[in-house]
Amino acid sequence: MTDLHGADPASLLPPNATRLERAIEVLTQRIDAIPVPLRDLISVEACPDVFLPWLAFTRSVDSWNPGWSPRVKRNLIASSIDLHRRKGSAGSVRAIVQAFGGQIALREWFDHQPPRDPYTFDLVLTLNGADGAPATGQFVQEVIDEVERTKPVRSRFTLTQGLS
Repeated sequence: MTDLHGADPASLLPPNATRLERAIEVLTQRIDAIPVPLRDLISVEACPDVFLPWLAFTRSVDSWNPGWSPRVKRNLIASSIDLHRRKGSAGSVRAIVQAFGGQIALREWFDHQPPRDPYTFDLVLTLNGADGAPATGQFVQEVIDEVERTKPVRSRFTLTQGLS
């Protein structure tokens, strides 16, 4: 609805605004009507797959592979903050393997009788690929690389790959 001067009462433009200014105002009102789900962009579960790399960047995910399944990507993003809090512990090694959908059995040097070399641990890794398929060698290597990044720096480990 317009008043006597042809201006819209809801408009912020002055009564002497030009036709171009009024057209720009109408255009920007239509742009403002487009819904922008900003909350979805910071939600691990609701974020569209194409925006996951940027969400991972904001959560400081250490490494990223576009070939990983969306479930692995979301797991890594969701666990990233907690993982950084516990980095360098046995719990962080467990968390990173679980983020990839794997299971581990971890025995540290002092759990053996007699105790083994200090700061060593044995890792039995059971890992499947996407949708329960066997894990590829590359995928297993990526998990091992993440364990290397997450474990205590002074520690060394031996790895045995298990089957499920």
